[in-house]
Amino acid sequence: MSSRDVVLGRVRAALRDAPVVAEAPREYRPAGRPADIEVLVDRLVDYKAEVHRVSSGEVAATVAKLVGGDGAVLVPPGLPLEWRPAGAFVDEGLAPDRIAAADAVLTAAAVAVAETGTIVLDASPDQGRRIITLLPDVHICVLRVEQVVAAVPDAVARLDPRRPLTWISGPSATSDIELNRVEGVHGPRHLHVLLLTD
Repeated sequence: MSSRDVVLGRVRAALRDAPVVAEAPREYRPAGRPADIEVLVDRLVDYKAEVHRVSSGEVAATVAKLVGGDGAVLVPPGLPLEWRPAGAFVDEGLAPDRIAAADAVLTAAAVAVAETGTIVLDASPDQGRRIITLLPDVHICVLRVEQVVAAVPDAVARLDPRRPLTWISGPSATSDIELNRVEGVHGPRHLHVLLLTD
């Protein structure tokens, strides 16, 4: 008999007379409720992200305006061509220093959670590698209305757990020992969400 068997035997013996505990109810947060876009916008703004309502045809011009005419915009390889501003360069395994030199990164998203104001990336071709969303100072994320769900269970139901998931709730921020907010330590200091209206 192993030490493990001895310990587990003692635990079973100690719990033999313990009352049976009923299974905890799990119906309190059902998936499938309708998403409220205004709740998502409110949460994003509260987290200090900037939300821009644009059509698909306005994405490239909006990005160019946010970054400036000569700003270097990094994009993942699968991002739709019509969303890319003039001069955007594609991440095809770029080195970290080249990624960090970009003024902004432009990606799509996998899903967004209205209740928490969270955007989830899953490294699909239109979102790219995680590193490209961490090093540039500005992350511009295009979000379709149909990608917005009400709550976390709805998002989890849409996501593939085998993919690398990045959950974003506003720009990168932390607090120092005196509880002063410090932005940009673990990712971009600025998050712009382009919410497609079409």
